[in-house]
Amino acid sequence: MPKPTIALPCPCGGPSLQTCCGPFLSGTALPPTAEALMRSRYTAYAQKNEAYLVDTWHRSTRPGEPVIDEKEPIRWLGLEIKSALRLRQRKVNSTDDPDSDTVEFVARFKVGGRAHRLHEVSRFLREPDPDTGAPRWYYVDGSFPT
Repeated sequence: MPKPTIALPCPCGGPSLQTCCGPFLSGTALPPTAEALMRSRYTAYAQKNEAYLVDTWHRSTRPGEPVIDEKEPIRWLGLEIKSALRLRQRKVNSTDDPDSDTVEFVARFKVGGRAHRLHEVSRFLREPDPDTGAPRWYYVDGSFPT
């Protein structure tokens, strides 16, 4: 009798990695929204997937040095989406740029047994992929609300 496959939960909070961020991380699909990209980037941090993080970082702000320190004992604990601002603003202002979006989130993690929170408002742009020309979302930068 074959063993049943166990669906691992997605680090971003989705029901399963296979149906949530997995297709984006494997390159078989592109995140359809800025929020989906942000969730998949969180998952990439949790999995220490440097290549995905660099590939999804906008070329104008992409760092030249490594994004992940392999020696840092960081453990990602959870993600909370505070808001996808364009969705909220769409009701107020119908002229917003559909190729620009902002997502506010709180990511929880532990380093050396100490818990931390990263509260960020991230900016994203949708542009043609340089290789395929298909529109895709890129992380640009983030600010830290006070």
